[in-house]
Amino acid sequence: MIHALSINLAFLPIAPTGLATYAINLLPHLKSLDPALFVAHDQPEFDCYSVPNNLTHEQGRKGHFSRLLWTQFQAPKLYQTARSRLLFSPIPEAPLWSNCRSIVTVHDLIPLRFFRKNTPLWLYQKYYLPQVLNQAEHIICNSQATAQDIIDFFGIPVDKITPILLAHDAANFRFLELPTSNYFLYLGRNDPYKNLPRLISAFASIPNFSDYELWIAGPMDDRYTPNLILQIEALKVTHQVKFLSYVPYSELPKIIGQAIALVMPSLWEGFGLPVLEAMACGTPVITSNLSSLPEVTGDAALLVDPYCVDAIAQAMSAIAADSSLRSQLQQASLARAEQFSWTKTGNATAAILREYL
Repeated sequence: MIHALSINLAFLPIAPTGLATYAINLLPHLKSLDPALFVAHDQPEFDCYSVPNNLTHEQGRKGHFSRLLWTQFQAPKLYQTARSRLLFSPIPEAPLWSNCRSIVTVHDLIPLRFFRKNTPLWLYQKYYLPQVLNQAEHIICNSQATAQDIIDFFGIPVDKITPILLAHDAANFRFLELPTSNYFLYLGRNDPYKNLPRLISAFASIPNFSDYELWIAGPMDDRYTPNLILQIEALKVTHQVKFLSYVPYSELPKIIGQAIALVMPSLWEGFGLPVLEAMACGTPVITSNLSSLPEVTGDAALLVDPYCVDAIAQAMSAIAADSSLRSQLQQASLARAEQFSWTKTGNATAAILREYL
């Protein structure tokens, strides 16, 4: 059977992650292109070509390395079998120096900005990624900020890149009309570029901080969390700062919806999905005035210099003290979130793919 478009989903894990969520939400809007899927677990209503089930992050570095080898040497064979004219990858991986015409999605270049040299992700983005991008027919990315990074780091022409903003799960992240509790919320990893030390310092400096709590939701990390705990102890906010670690997906809207504000002062983001999810819940947002985050929030959030502890603290104090400001941001957040949908993201992606078929 002929499938002009193939989609490489070899990276899909059993338990969905952010990248998997992106790919899965695109699929219904790409069905009209009649694609063949390269995937380990069959997807209903699609023609699927089987790939090994050990090519994901769930197998650690070995899984990633095995997937790169499979993509280079086996994906072209499936591409030929499906008689395709274009291979789409929702992550920036594609066979190099092959007969596969490709379009890939780039989500961020954070490892090149913040990771130590010669670490695996830094090496991947420094040496493998530019080869993929140079050989691709076109590049999709999830923000104008990421598009500019692709241009600045790799010299890719601007007309080869199309930014398409992401979306949120509107069925899960919605306004529940919950009463506001006494905590600020951070949602994400503990990585250094997430800027948690400045967030903790800012929280400790707000007036009457003992009346509030700071909840840090997301996976703890042996490389970074112990230093955060030491900082919390030194600032004497042990009883106010709480690590929630894992929060079930279905419980996130309740946790988000009762927060005074989501505070996400990241030094850089490719998109910043927690910000959009918080706005969809009607929760005020404090976030960085850098990278993609202003593209996501528009005028519906308090934007701060993430390198300035005082600026973060002042925004937290303002929202905590001013119920009218919280109400104003709530209404603005809900209106802004309505502008994002997977239908819009999926249709824009399908239009790019169709152009190159």
